Amino acid sequence: EVRLVVSGGGSAQAGGSLKLSCKVTGNRYREVTRFRQAPRQEREGVASINTLELPNLTYYSDPLKGRFTISRDNSKNKVYLQMHSLQVEDAGMYYCAAGWVANSWSRSNEYNYWGQGTQVTVSS
Repeated sequence: EVRLVVSGGGSAQAGGSLKLSCKVTGNRYREVTRFRQAPRQEREGVASINTLELPNLTYYSDPLKGRFTISRDNSKNKVYLQMHSLQVEDAGMYYCAAGWVANSWSRSNEYNYWGQGTQVTVSS
């Protein structure tokens, strides 16, 4: 069984930074992906990392490239999402998911395993 435990999140001012982490245990997954969901909006893929490939194989939502970085520490079974230059629009509930992606990393139905959400608030 794959389990995901999310930590980090919280509040930041616009222009600030936050770091989220996701501890993943188990072995039935390849990709670990962060999603987010703002009120009244659909869940969207933020960034994904292939935990088996070396060097790191990562994917990003195009609008977030350059501001968000996903990385992993396999020795700790953790995946990190570093968020810089936060904008008010980045606020929402952030989720961590793991799975073996067949088609598109940004589709939530590609993932069988989900962690709890963590709230990110960005104030102007």
